[in-house]
Amino acid sequence: MGFCMWVLLFLPLFLWSSVGEKGIGRGSVPTERIAGSAGDVLEDNPVGKLKVYVYELPSKYNKKVLQKDPRCLTHMFAAEIFMHQFLLSSPVRTLNPSEADWFYTPVYTTCDLAPNGLPLPFKSPRMMRSAIQLISTKWPYWNRTEGADHFFLVPHDFGACFHYQEEKAIKRGILPLLQRATLVQTFGQRNHVCLNEGSITIPPYAPPEKMQSHLIPPDTPRSIFVYFRGLFYDVNNDPEGGYYARGARASIWENFKNNPLFDISTDHPTTYYEDMQRSIFCLCPLGWAPWSPRLVEAVIFGCIPVIIADDIVLPFADAIPWEEIGVFVAEKDVPYLDTILTSIPVEVVLRKQRLLANPSMKQAMLFPQPAQPRDAFHQILNGLARKLPHGKKIFLKPGQKILNWTAGPVGDMKPW
Repeated sequence: MGFCMWVLLFLPLFLWSSVGEKGIGRGSVPTERIAGSAGDVLEDNPVGKLKVYVYELPSKYNKKVLQKDPRCLTHMFAAEIFMHQFLLSSPVRTLNPSEADWFYTPVYTTCDLAPNGLPLPFKSPRMMRSAIQLISTKWPYWNRTEGADHFFLVPHDFGACFHYQEEKAIKRGILPLLQRATLVQTFGQRNHVCLNEGSITIPPYAPPEKMQSHLIPPDTPRSIFVYFRGLFYDVNNDPEGGYYARGARASIWENFKNNPLFDISTDHPTTYYEDMQRSIFCLCPLGWAPWSPRLVEAVIFGCIPVIIADDIVLPFADAIPWEEIGVFVAEKDVPYLDTILTSIPVEVVLRKQRLLANPSMKQAMLFPQPAQPRDAFHQILNGLARKLPHGKKIFLKPGQKILNWTAGPVGDMKPW
């Protein structure tokens, strides 16, 4: 079906029938029950299913790092800060380490920021090694399992590989001391050296209050068919073009910059959040890493996420039915985006919008302060609870060692 015919026949339907939000976590119509286990998992209550011991580290690992640069509170990696704050007052916290199921080490490894506010991961391995050295000498619990009953938040671009460029992240690999621990990270890509089996993939941090302040009337028509704002070429880090986003973003621009159904640009207007609420589809292509905050923003604002990132592991995939609420497009098929999206039946689009209006689904993508039932904090706890009980094999025999403290780049061995 041609674009003009599609617009004449179907776009008016979206203008009057698209589902709007009355707020973050509220819907203007009765929300549709998510079929299967996904809805049940979203409603899980992890309290009573696990106990977490929070190590009390010197403030140089967390509070002082944050005091040095409060910008860390608002960037996309801030989950490590808010998870720490949440656990300190959570009912799952135990002050008795002998009864703990999990041990948490609060290290703010993404709080070393460049002047433009971008996190620099270069000190992170040394910082993490220093913290593990401390807990392994001050407490006996790490040495029993070499971290197999410990979890760490590592929300870098490539998780515990601690680099923002994939090639260098792969070469570095996951910090050897974290090989047995459970990693809670935004990065998720199947069959990738930076993703451990058993890792818990979480959404990047997006400020709930900021998004709440940009809500528009729920009956506003969704008059934009496809929306995207962001880089298409990363000239500074990929001067020849084509490596950044594996060429997917460049392909979006070259193929659809003049297409009237595509509202795409490198500009980031002050109406960005409002525009997403006026859009039917929001493109969520990979960048340097497979994910971006657009995924969270799209779900919150009821804009159907068009996920362009081969082999991506999505946040809380056992709790959120991504196949039902999103559209997946292979990177090689980007030139056919127009045909793919205009071929989706209207009833399918409307069902995806109804599912996106489910308050529990929106709540699962956010880290609100204070915490709320079924939010991202609780989804992380659900993920940890589902990994219990620990098997006997995680406990080492007296004198047994598995991890190599001297493995890794020479620079990682320097004191922090």
